[in-house]
Amino acid sequence: MHEMSLAEGVLQLIEDSAREQKFDKVVAVWLEIGQLSGVEVEAMKFCFDAVTRDSVAAGARLEIIALPGTGWCMACAQTVAMSEVFGECPQCGGYQMQVTGGTEMRVKELEVA
Repeated sequence: MHEMSLAEGVLQLIEDSAREQKFDKVVAVWLEIGQLSGVEVEAMKFCFDAVTRDSVAAGARLEIIALPGTGWCMACAQTVAMSEVFGECPQCGGYQMQVTGGTEMRVKELEVA
């Protein structure tokens, strides 16, 4: 389950920010997760709750912002929505797709106290 290591990375970012910006408590975390990132949202929520126990983010609300997958079709030269990395182009049916968005995962915002 790679979500555990991702959640640990998010906690490390939060703890680094807490030291730098001198806050003691995180109330909420907004996390952007791309549709093509391979991150299971429910597993991420579970892992986040597990790794944040006894930390500055203990009990913090995790808000997930889903980002759509997008790609560029080399066959029809269109930017299209993608639901899977190796899927076909919804415009022309071709498979010469280059992913252009939706693979990212990042902390967008923290609410602190």
